[in-house]
Amino acid sequence: MNKIVAFTLLLTASFHTVQSQVNEAQTGAWYMYFFNTTFNESQWGVQGDVQWRDWSSLGDMEQLMLRSGLTYRPKKANVLFTMGYANITSGAPGAATATSNESRIYQEAFIPQKLGSRFLLTHRFRYEQRFVASQDFRTRYRYGLFLNVPFNKPSLEKDAIYLALYNEVFINGQTNIGTDRTVALFDRNRSYLGAGYVVSPTVRLQLGWMNQKTDNWGKAQLQFSLHHSF
Repeated sequence: MNKIVAFTLLLTASFHTVQSQVNEAQTGAWYMYFFNTTFNESQWGVQGDVQWRDWSSLGDMEQLMLRSGLTYRPKKANVLFTMGYANITSGAPGAATATSNESRIYQEAFIPQKLGSRFLLTHRFRYEQRFVASQDFRTRYRYGLFLNVPFNKPSLEKDAIYLALYNEVFINGQTNIGTDRTVALFDRNRSYLGAGYVVSPTVRLQLGWMNQKTDNWGKAQLQFSLHHSF
């Protein structure tokens, strides 16, 4: 009887693992809203984003991310600093309904750069302190390089259509995450190709394709984003 019970539990666990595997051939979708504002034209402001990330097109939650931070722009430096907080609810792919939660504190430096008349580069350096459920305290380093190139206008002004590219690499600060579990030093890489349209001086729409690669899997994602300044 004990052998039968053990075999049944093993079979159930194996089935659950198969059901939770990432389907690398399936294109997912991310729906994103980004916002930022300054306080009465001061050096201080707020920025953040709300993201619904789906393993498929819709209905199979990958993540719900709520993130916001306080920004500061020094008067004599071309950089924007942010300190913020994010809450992330993650779901397993497929039929599994279990979720996990993460609280995250982050600091970042956002450095714009212009090459020539149309190549708008941005460097983003981000450091994260992560409190992931059932894991030890973790940190992560991120570097993203973003490029926007307007086609029909000299800048990202009203009615501009632009090319959007980025690549971001993630490096774990620790490899031991508790209870004899480890992760790789390399966490993931994201590469993106998209196009955008400037609706008004305060609103941009963007559609693109992103490939995310980890040590264990790689997956394509469609990204739909609204960028709002107010």
